[in-house]
Amino acid sequence: MTADPLAPLLDLPGVGDAVDRARASVDALLGNRMLRRRSADVSAESSLRGAWASAVLAGADVPLDEVRSGAAADDPIVQGALRAQAALPGLVDTWSHAPRQALARLHVLAAADLVPDPEALGRPAAGAAERLDTLALVLAETSAPAVVVAGIVHGEVLSLDAFPPASGVVARAAVRLTLIDRGLDPKSLVAVEAGHRELGEGYDGALAAYRTGTRDGIATWLVHCADAVAAGAVETTAICQALARA
Repeated sequence: MTADPLAPLLDLPGVGDAVDRARASVDALLGNRMLRRRSADVSAESSLRGAWASAVLAGADVPLDEVRSGAAADDPIVQGALRAQAALPGLVDTWSHAPRQALARLHVLAAADLVPDPEALGRPAAGAAERLDTLALVLAETSAPAVVVAGIVHGEVLSLDAFPPASGVVARAAVRLTLIDRGLDPKSLVAVEAGHRELGEGYDGALAAYRTGTRDGIATWLVHCADAVAAGAVETTAICQALARA
């Protein structure tokens, strides 16, 4: 590859504007004064809410308070999402240089209590490996905005169902890794998973559009992903406000 493989995506309908809105929302969050004193607390709460939202999107039916209190310790989807979130800081370098390895590790963590055969953990589904290899090449070549790159990572892993039965949790954790690695959200503050949950049924519809492979379908998905980043930044701003009142 020589030309940036993802650069043309910015010309798709609505994508450039949605990326700009997402970037503005993240910039507004990063300017919050609470982050000067308690960024670690904000990041921890964002991680907790992100894991919970990702688990809910994957089919878990557990209130956030039960995740916070530990009452959801027997829910395998929730526990897998929490493990994946906790591992992200240690996977950033791996993601940058060996994304396939990072995805495999996320699968081990997210699906450990869901897969009866431990030999299946860390291995992509049949037919997904070649597309994941292509994705790794694209990641090495592109300098597209982080929101676009994260959207493609998310869409590929999820639309392929590359790491069943935890493909969604793996894909959403990979989004966080991408936003960290590409410099948009280096401290993992944006609760992007909560943004997807907030957008509700639009998530499934946008993913279905992405799976068509058409220009309009990919645009629909990328706009949705950008809107989820913006909504996630609003969620984290609310976390900052709650800490300020405490």
